[in-house]
Amino acid sequence: MEPIRHSIEVDPWEELVSRTETNRILIQIVDSIEISDSVYETAERRYQDFGSWLGRNESLCAPYRPHICPQGSFRLGTVIRPIHQGAEYDLDLGCNLEEGYLKGGDTQEALKALIGAEVEQYRIFRRIVEPKVEKHRCWRLPYTDELKFHLDIVPCVPESSDQRRIIRESMMGAGLAKALAETIAELTMSITDDRHPRYRVVTQDWYVSSPEGYARWFESRMRLASSFLEKRLLEVRAAKVDDLPAFRWKTPLQRCVQLLKRHRDVMFADNLELAPISIILTTLAARLYNGESDLTEALRSCVDGMEQIISRTAPRIPNPVNPREDFADKWNSAEGRRLRLEDNFHAWLSQVRADLTALESSRDPDFWVERVEKRFAAKLNVQEVRALFGFPTPIVRPAKTHVVSSTPARPWAR
Repeated sequence: MEPIRHSIEVDPWEELVSRTETNRILIQIVDSIEISDSVYETAERRYQDFGSWLGRNESLCAPYRPHICPQGSFRLGTVIRPIHQGAEYDLDLGCNLEEGYLKGGDTQEALKALIGAEVEQYRIFRRIVEPKVEKHRCWRLPYTDELKFHLDIVPCVPESSDQRRIIRESMMGAGLAKALAETIAELTMSITDDRHPRYRVVTQDWYVSSPEGYARWFESRMRLASSFLEKRLLEVRAAKVDDLPAFRWKTPLQRCVQLLKRHRDVMFADNLELAPISIILTTLAARLYNGESDLTEALRSCVDGMEQIISRTAPRIPNPVNPREDFADKWNSAEGRRLRLEDNFHAWLSQVRADLTALESSRDPDFWVERVEKRFAAKLNVQEVRALFGFPTPIVRPAKTHVVSSTPARPWAR
């Protein structure tokens, strides 16, 4: 049952205390669902190892100065633990041939085959039993040691200067600062995709992508939390934010994204194909983030404003580093209409908003523990929650002992 709201004046101090309690519990939830820094570091060693393999003298890619960089949630510092024990982590990598490989001189198919040959040699060298798998845009390589994950390796080459100029002007037209737009535009790449109509034809017309550019944009949104980041630097004893990998920033924006993704994963656990995709949740949350240091305020800003910033016309949710691209383009596709992706997004948003309101309105520790486990698949320490809400710790009294005779009853009678 939803808590009853009474229209009475709230004491500002009581409201502040309540928000502080909620904030601390939300941080506990994030702590229980996010991966440790050591997992990020293990993943980093794995992709650096693959990068070293590509750069060795015998590599087919060595003449083109290959560069491996992480993409997606590992790059943004927003990874969460899988709900199901033993599920794999997804580590997206860009394999960029930075010099000498011109897309006008070869096909996407040829570039993908080039990278695929090196992926296969690496698999054999590292004695990885599982075979590589070809996906639409990438090669997938299962990698299991102390960390179970798979590498998704996307072949790519630098985009042309003309295309970068167009994208830079598009970003500036959408309101991005000139300096940031210029930096991001230079990171734009052309990628392989076997669904492209000219995949097997030599052409300049490739799909474009900028995962590192997106990461820089996301970082620019995190930097709005200037006071939070100053405190964070003191905690980790670092001189400047740029000295820290993104996963160690631990800003309220990153935690918002983690909570939203976790709620989504739980709600659609039995129908993952219906779930809103992570890039939509991440982009909307980042656009709405205003630098709040308080996680509760940041999360409320995100969920309350999402519907208002979705455009009624395409692009519905534009890619901030390529505004012509629509992250919600599948909503209006035949498959998207069949799966009712837009309706499911709004259903999820209504649910997460209702759950957040219910939690914020309650000071019942048992309700918090039950609702968090149900909606976030996370376990809270009920005693810690009771202490946060000012409830005394119950005293456990020893049970009365009963003396049992050691003399067994005689199995006979006179």
